[in-house]
Amino acid sequence: NRQCDSAGDRGVIHHRGTENTEKTRKVGWMNPADTMKSGVEILEPLLTRQHGFSYRPIGQGHSSGGDFVSGEFQRGDRRLELHLRHSLGLVTHYVGSSSLSHEDYIWSVLGQRFASSYPEFSEDPLQAFRDLKSDIDRHVADFLSGSDDDFLQHVHRAAQLKNAQGQLP
Repeated sequence: NRQCDSAGDRGVIHHRGTENTEKTRKVGWMNPADTMKSGVEILEPLLTRQHGFSYRPIGQGHSSGGDFVSGEFQRGDRRLELHLRHSLGLVTHYVGSSSLSHEDYIWSVLGQRFASSYPEFSEDPLQAFRDLKSDIDRHVADFLSGSDDDFLQHVHRAAQLKNAQGQLP
């Protein structure tokens, strides 16, 4: 039996056993800035060391939904933009002024909706970064090392897939 208590207990899950004892353990909650820093460390070997991207933070603050942070890996006119609040959220690939959400990019590559590793849901906020790294390593060669035209083909394919999905009965 799991329950998450008040905001003061954020990140704590209480387990109640059959003897009515209570065991408490910390789960993977970190503040967004720390999560992003650790997540970037997961992505850096692939994006920075292997493909020459560099990371820079682009925003941080507080809003009605809580604390947030955003950053991007950039190489020339290619960017991978990351947004994080309670977990990794919107991930967008850019080449010049053209862009694709990560989900739509993978859809265009695999031809199947929701076939990517990211996004997935986990108690570990860093699992999203591991899943994203797996997707990037396996499926986005056109973004990492392809031509602009290769990436634009995915932009057009994603638009066609969305249009075809809208026409289903």
